Amino acid sequence: MIELILMQRVDKLGQMGELVKVRPGYARNFLLPSGKAIRANKDNLARFERERAQLEAQNIKRRDEAERVAERVHGLSVTIIRQAGESGALYGSVSTRDIAEACTAAGLTTGRDQVLMGAAIKSVGIATVQVALHPEVSIPVAVNVARSVEEAEKQARGERVEAEDEAEAASLEAELAAELAAGQADADR
Repeated sequence: MIELILMQRVDKLGQMGELVKVRPGYARNFLLPSGKAIRANKDNLARFERERAQLEAQNIKRRDEAERVAERVHGLSVTIIRQAGESGALYGSVSTRDIAEACTAAGLTTGRDQVLMGAAIKSVGIATVQVALHPEVSIPVAVNVARSVEEAEKQARGERVEAEDEAEAASLEAELAAELAAGQADADR
């Protein structure tokens, strides 16, 4: 385990200024390169204590900016058009990169590392994901995944899209049954 000083709040790990022990790979591959932490040694501890007030002031300023942005884009909804099968299962999935690009197109500049979602979206419908604007500020974003713009509009209004598909299939089955019956009647003559 490696001991580090957190330079900012990290979810499920700790607050700015805390000494934490983490696995070497997590420190080497994520925390240190992203600047979220520094190694805990005498020089770095002394440097952190000297710069603590300045770092906290910068953190508060960034958090306030993120809160203003969150208020401005509250209720953001993005639409992503994808190919899907009849059951609604996507051919592929919607990932954090797709959502980040859609948010940027909608006016909220985000990176894929800011999009927080448990698993990739693999079916049509509306899903809610979190976008972290700051380690302490995140906003919900509604992601409307549909096969077409018309379907996305129906989903946004809360209409059930599959009902029309089922009704259309039933009418096609009825037409086919009528044609078969007519063909059978002609064959019987």
